[in-house]
Amino acid sequence: MTDVTQVNDKISIERQGDIALIIINNPPVNATGQVVRQGLQDAIIRLNEEGTAKVIAIYAEGRTFVAGADITEFGKPPQAPSLPDVYNIIEDSIIPVISVMHGTALGGGFELGMATHARIGTKGLRVGLPEILLGLLPGAGGTQRLPRIAGIAFTLDVALSGRQVKAEEALEKGVIDRLVDMPPRNAALQAAQDVLDGKLVTRHSCDLDVVPDEKTLADTAAMLKAKQPHLFSPHKIVEAVAASSLPRTEGLKIERQAFIDSMDTPQRAGLIHAFFGERAVSGIPEAKGDTREISKIGVIGGGTMGSGIATSCLIAGIPVRLVEVAQDGLDRGVATITKNLEGAVSRGKMSADQKEAALAMLEPSVGLDVLSDVDLVIEAVFEQMDVKKEIFGKLNTVCKPGAILASNTSYLDVNEIAACTDRPQDVLGLHFFSPAHVMRLLEIVQGAKTAPDVLATGFALAKKLKKVGVLAQVCDGFIGNRILAHYVKTASYLVLDGASPQQVDAALEGFGFAMGPHKVGDLAGLDIGWMTRKRKADSRNPNERYAGDVADRICENGWFGRKTGQGYYIYDQGAPVPNPEVATIIDEVRADKGITPHDFTDEDIVDRYMTAMIVEATRVVEDGTAKRPVDVDMVFLFGYGFPRFRGGPLAYADTIGAKELVGRITEYAKEDSHYWQVPDLLKKMADDGTTFADLNKGA
Repeated sequence: MTDVTQVNDKISIERQGDIALIIINNPPVNATGQVVRQGLQDAIIRLNEEGTAKVIAIYAEGRTFVAGADITEFGKPPQAPSLPDVYNIIEDSIIPVISVMHGTALGGGFELGMATHARIGTKGLRVGLPEILLGLLPGAGGTQRLPRIAGIAFTLDVALSGRQVKAEEALEKGVIDRLVDMPPRNAALQAAQDVLDGKLVTRHSCDLDVVPDEKTLADTAAMLKAKQPHLFSPHKIVEAVAASSLPRTEGLKIERQAFIDSMDTPQRAGLIHAFFGERAVSGIPEAKGDTREISKIGVIGGGTMGSGIATSCLIAGIPVRLVEVAQDGLDRGVATITKNLEGAVSRGKMSADQKEAALAMLEPSVGLDVLSDVDLVIEAVFEQMDVKKEIFGKLNTVCKPGAILASNTSYLDVNEIAACTDRPQDVLGLHFFSPAHVMRLLEIVQGAKTAPDVLATGFALAKKLKKVGVLAQVCDGFIGNRILAHYVKTASYLVLDGASPQQVDAALEGFGFAMGPHKVGDLAGLDIGWMTRKRKADSRNPNERYAGDVADRICENGWFGRKTGQGYYIYDQGAPVPNPEVATIIDEVRADKGITPHDFTDEDIVDRYMTAMIVEATRVVEDGTAKRPVDVDMVFLFGYGFPRFRGGPLAYADTIGAKELVGRITEYAKEDSHYWQVPDLLKKMADDGTTFADLNKGA
């Protein structure tokens, strides 16, 4: 006979003879909000007090087990009962408790499973401890129970990477006791009966011994100290895992304090901002309207960008017609796409069969006429307006009515391109970042006449390609490259005035960038910036201090960075080493300009570089090129290597404060009043005490 009791609106108990099932029903992801925590605690206590059940099984309704914490509680005062307390009650249950996990069991969901006495996984399950991605660490027993269950090395791997572990690996490591292919409720009843019949052994993790592994702990701590000295939670994870050899109460106390300490760090605030920001950029009205069907895409250009875009579409399961002007260029494009897909296989992102299926969806062709039946064309040719205008003029006659015409331009005026057609409403910018099949950012550029359903389709495509789509308005460089064009001048000014390219790079890498600006320039190709400077030479303000002298002379030698073997650095000796001839060029330029070099500290370099970035980012928000500050932040997190733990340039600006920034700019303006100017918006913020976070709320 089945008896169901509702503990609260999220938790219920079903009794079947000696078996009690605790059911979690908190859609969509069964997050461990206060009502769930309270219900679990009440259910375990009630069943132990009644004493009629001989085994308890916990499972969840819906598409997943508990997928983590309730994000709506982030930043709010904690509410009892706490997750650690609830899980201790579960582990201390006199009646054996088993958990049946399906879908994803992440963070607090995985920790719930570890608090039970046996764990069953269903086919397709993934488990993990992703707290590090939010600047935190597992705070409900994960660093204490997992070492007892699966060892210290595995725990450090999972907790420090935030990766999701597939069910098969979880079974191999002993994280789950069984892997079954049946609905969660059936699996719960079966496992519970097996406990009654002695076919499934239950164990309290606190009774298990941790196998000592001091070498792994020491090696990991040393690696983090060398590679991530500016982060907080990774180091605390190692400390907490090291405490797993202590009695449970002591280890949990150390873990909890480490969790609380992590909550109070700027890194945690920055990573939380990044977490919510990624979702916010696609939550705007422009992204939610009607869309046009995209069943086949045409890509014009088989170079690095075109091949990368085509690869991204093929991986997403969208057929691609790749177009080039000549067969040799087309062959190179197909070879690049094939190599890209093979790379995805080697990284475990797709299987060999999936690679072959993707290649089968690729139709290489010479000439634009084959694009007559595609739903979307993405032009990815040279960054030259006359070339792009000629192509769009032809697409206007070749493409079917209603087809979307997109340019992958990095800087150029989308409205001028659209004017070459008699359907400007169908034209928009889709600015991918290189390598396009890897980088997640997609700037979706709205032309003056872009139709709403075309814009919404751009966001739908970004989602299909698993990219972060950010709305941008038309200007030279849109959001990211416009800001980049401004702040890289600071790096050049610093070099002209006394710093070396290596010092600038090292200072900014110490701040958290993966690569300094000169290494990035070498990687992207110094000729790109050179071409842009030449394109804009006639429109350059005569009052502006020119920053490109050194880079121009490097390019005049044919040194474009990695692709030519040298730029600011030399690349024929493995790791890049400074190019000694660049130092000579710098000395010559300083002499020509009459500059007496002076020293800069690393702090000076970071302050000037970041202030310049913030200044232009503020202007981008001020004039509406970006919809909100958070859009700027996401562009830089996903397209420009900005350190994620700092949240983005405008989130970082809030940690400095508008008044301090205005003071810095005013001081720097004594050297160069044209370059260093206080944006009106920043001045207003300094006067009224508002922040960029306030502007996000008001948008």
